[in-house]
Amino acid sequence: MAMTTPTLIRLARNAILAALLAASVAACGFHLRGSSGNYTLPFPALYVGLPESSPLAIDLKRNIRANGHTEVVNDPKRADGIIEVLNDPEKTRSKSILSLNSNGRVREYLLSYNIVFRVRDPAGNELLGPTQIQLTRPITFSDTQLLAKEQEEALLYKDMQTDLVQQMMRRMAAIKPVVRMSVAPATPVAPPKE
Repeated sequence: MAMTTPTLIRLARNAILAALLAASVAACGFHLRGSSGNYTLPFPALYVGLPESSPLAIDLKRNIRANGHTEVVNDPKRADGIIEVLNDPEKTRSKSILSLNSNGRVREYLLSYNIVFRVRDPAGNELLGPTQIQLTRPITFSDTQLLAKEQEEALLYKDMQTDLVQQMMRRMAAIKPVVRMSVAPATPVAPPKE
């Protein structure tokens, strides 16, 4: 089947428009969420105030190190920025009933993951005030697929943790550190001699 000239022109025009759109999106710095995950943090060294064994701490530190510009330190006195976690997200993880079926049995649960954190400098100045990130994911439930649903729930919590870390990284990358200027005391100026 041969294509007519107007059809060929329309296809060529659409191809050119698609190429121009792709080029303009790439030129403006747009990246799909999670495509690179690199954020320029304004700190040479960061301290993460979470237990070493916390899965969230491990994931957050790995993301900070992958950044390449920021070192994770174990002593807050050596850090330029201190991440203080004001509530333990492992303790605020929850699972609540979202809907029931006609027999009164659970059909869906709502999983939630919540963190409140802030960032300060070693002098105690708050660089990022208390910030809450709360994520939720619905999950269907079936009595006949308990093991599969437990695995799905674990994967959803892991996905929420990854999303939580990315949101924390974005918020920290937006911090503008406070630059303190020291002002030398003014020296009195003698009046001019006549």
